[in-house]
Amino acid sequence: MTETLTSPTTRSSVAPPVLGGLGLFTVLLGAALPLIDFFIVNVALPTIGRDLHASEAVLELVVAGYGVSYAVLLVLGGRLGDLFGRREFFLGGMAAFGLTSLACGLAPSAWTLVAARVAQGAAAAAMLPQVLATIQSATEGPRRAKAMGLYGATAGLSMVAGQVLGGVLVAADIAGTGWRAVFLVNVPVVVVGLFLAARAVPETRSQRPEPVDGPGTVLLAVSLLTLLVPLTEGRAAGWPLWTWLALAAFPFAAWAFYAVERRADRQGRTPLVPPSLFALMSVRRGLVMLVPFSIGFSGFMFVIAVALQRGVGLGPVPAGLALAPMAVVFFAVSLCGPRLVARYGTRVVTAGGLIQAVGLTLIVLAALQSWPDLGVLELLPGAAVAGAGQALQLPVLFRIILSEVPPTRAGVGGGVMITTQQSGLALGVATLGSLFLALVPGWGMRDALVTTLLVQLAGVALTTALSLRLPRTIS
Repeated sequence: MTETLTSPTTRSSVAPPVLGGLGLFTVLLGAALPLIDFFIVNVALPTIGRDLHASEAVLELVVAGYGVSYAVLLVLGGRLGDLFGRREFFLGGMAAFGLTSLACGLAPSAWTLVAARVAQGAAAAAMLPQVLATIQSATEGPRRAKAMGLYGATAGLSMVAGQVLGGVLVAADIAGTGWRAVFLVNVPVVVVGLFLAARAVPETRSQRPEPVDGPGTVLLAVSLLTLLVPLTEGRAAGWPLWTWLALAAFPFAAWAFYAVERRADRQGRTPLVPPSLFALMSVRRGLVMLVPFSIGFSGFMFVIAVALQRGVGLGPVPAGLALAPMAVVFFAVSLCGPRLVARYGTRVVTAGGLIQAVGLTLIVLAALQSWPDLGVLELLPGAAVAGAGQALQLPVLFRIILSEVPPTRAGVGGGVMITTQQSGLALGVATLGSLFLALVPGWGMRDALVTTLLVQLAGVALTTALSLRLPRTIS
């Protein structure tokens, strides 16, 4: 009846998709799940190792298998969502994430768990790029700024909350599930998410869908694999020959990827990662800053989990709860980010780096003065201050990187950004985690922790300096 009352002009035009409040909640739920699952296993690894009789190298693969497949396939997931419809890919990715989580929770052996984690990472790569692309395509103006602020808050909170939740679930031993609960908990959440997504998430897709870049996809996968796999597995495996050969191959694979993508861009085709995207200063400078930030974030989370459990002797719950102040403060401060950016511009990111440096310094002092009695109270001041500093950086960085990306390339832009973040997260565990574990036998747990935190502090100094080159305002 309503249709017959509209004018011909109205009928001929298609109303743009609008992401409402429930739809935004649903896609943010989809964004939280993959990030939670990257960190949720940190405090569960000792229990997994004992239960499945897994070596340290295999346990590294439980983390790395998920992270690497996730990073390798993210840009492809964004392109496929642009091509076939982001809502459909979001639903399919979420359903696959639930099924692979169930497979992880029921895994009878360590290698079965590794295989399930690789598949879980692939499912996450299909789901997550659609979140940013949907926000970019179905919101605008202040609503987009608010949605991006909430996305950044959700991302940061998920990375910290995953570790807290993992400790609680392992210790709770619900129905005798033990560590399996950290994966099984995803299943009911996914069921709810699918129900909400079917009702509240609008369909969006690129107005000019482009075919998948086969050569670019293969070369990007080879580039990331030759870098991430040897770095994550090298120390635990004893640095065999294949790790050095893979690292030696990385620069050649990366150069070949860039050459193929640049040629496709010049010929008028759309490559998997268009080099022209990096002509945007906001994209280029934002991504450069995102790498060291992500390395420091994930490295810190891994190292503090190991130090509190193996060094201090805390159980999974107190080890996880030690970071609860960081999560609470991160979420609270990140909600203030849009107002602060509107008033002070991107210098908010610089202030966040300085505040994070103060927080890390407080954690170092707590480790030096209180070891081995390091717990929630001793870490509280430093964790809270560091969380505030991180909250003024990560959500704003996400907004900066995507601020000038056109909606037609929303999936590609989101995929590139999250691939960069995920690669940084994987590198953080591989580099700072390996440094810490290599120092422990000779230096002891406390000095290894302090040294690793000081290295991260140098990384924070780098990100703070890089933030001075960000555009002063966000378009």
